[in-house]
Amino acid sequence: MTPSETTARYFHRAADLLELNDQQRVFLLTPYREIKVECNFIKDNGTLATFVGYRVQHDNKRGPMKGGIRYHHQVDLDEVNALAQLMTWKTAVVDLPYGGAKGGITVDPKSLSTNELQILTRVFTQKLADVIGPHTDIPAPDMGTNAQTMGWIVDEYGKFKGYSPAVVTGKPIELGGSLGRESATGRGVLYAAECLFEELGRQVKDFTYAVQGFGNVGSWAARLFHEAGGTVVAVSDASGAVRHPAGLDVPALYDHVRRAGGVTGFPGGEPMPAEELLYEPADVLIPAALGDVLTARNADRVRAKFILEGANHPTDIEADALLREKGVVMLPDIYVNAGGVTVSYFEWVQNIQQFRWDEDRVNAELRRTMRRAFADLKAVRAAFGCDWRTAAFTLGVDRVAKASVARGLWA
Repeated sequence: MTPSETTARYFHRAADLLELNDQQRVFLLTPYREIKVECNFIKDNGTLATFVGYRVQHDNKRGPMKGGIRYHHQVDLDEVNALAQLMTWKTAVVDLPYGGAKGGITVDPKSLSTNELQILTRVFTQKLADVIGPHTDIPAPDMGTNAQTMGWIVDEYGKFKGYSPAVVTGKPIELGGSLGRESATGRGVLYAAECLFEELGRQVKDFTYAVQGFGNVGSWAARLFHEAGGTVVAVSDASGAVRHPAGLDVPALYDHVRRAGGVTGFPGGEPMPAEELLYEPADVLIPAALGDVLTARNADRVRAKFILEGANHPTDIEADALLREKGVVMLPDIYVNAGGVTVSYFEWVQNIQQFRWDEDRVNAELRRTMRRAFADLKAVRAAFGCDWRTAAFTLGVDRVAKASVARGLWA
């Protein structure tokens, strides 16, 4: 099943509970705009390079569209469509005045020099300049991109539209970025966990954790859970994986990764195959890398009691059903990883107001937003007697549907 098919299945599950008719479902699922562009430039060696870029703008009924840009060799239109739709429901779940979008370029960023990445980004921005903007569609970093990528976009977009720092979020601080944005997604995972465990009369420090992926989301989540007293027993990345049943020294692991480029070779843990991390006997599994890592083929081997989805769509629909049958409690991506877009919203607000918040305020506002959203999810789950994922989709879809009614788009 493709990512967009999986996302649509979750949507229809929510639409059934909300008793939406066929016309309403088509209206909510159909993207506002799909864009495909060819990005051509001369590489450092003098040869011509061509890469395909995408931007899918899914929905703008609740506000400007919002979503990241990823550089990855597996980016395709179906994936970008699914991620754009997820952004629509995600921004609605945490009640931000945004719709959903997503973009990407089919490229392995490690295959290009820094100069080539900058040129590629500027060409992509040129192609999108008329369809993005502070009140239209606001990109942000995603897999394979970072604050520097956003800095290039701000500069290139400004050549066409003038000074517009609010055109993207996740920028360098020097260009109007927000304090706390880099850690926001991982911090949101922590705040989501706090909410869930409070329901059980427990705390973050009472559990062990396995973190799949040690990029921005996974590394910050691991460090923050460690600081909160949680025991991180295993971590993986593209280079491999390490584990220590008594708990990894996460700050030392982070320093090792910065020096060595991966977790492999970390002296404070036992090496293990990266794919085995999903089956580590930890209380909590945090998938924080690529999508579709939990499938019908491996769900039965998962030993965690809780799954916090730091990545986008890490669990396919068959695995979702199997894991729920096993009694695994899963908090879904469109809530758990919403910390990033929430602090992106705070950054956008600061840019519009030309006023900077301090980091304590950013983190406090993020915590408040995540806790309020959890209370909303809990109420929907109780009202419909459903699981957490269905509750999240139902909450998000309902808010977008109500915005459509308020606009007079249907009775």
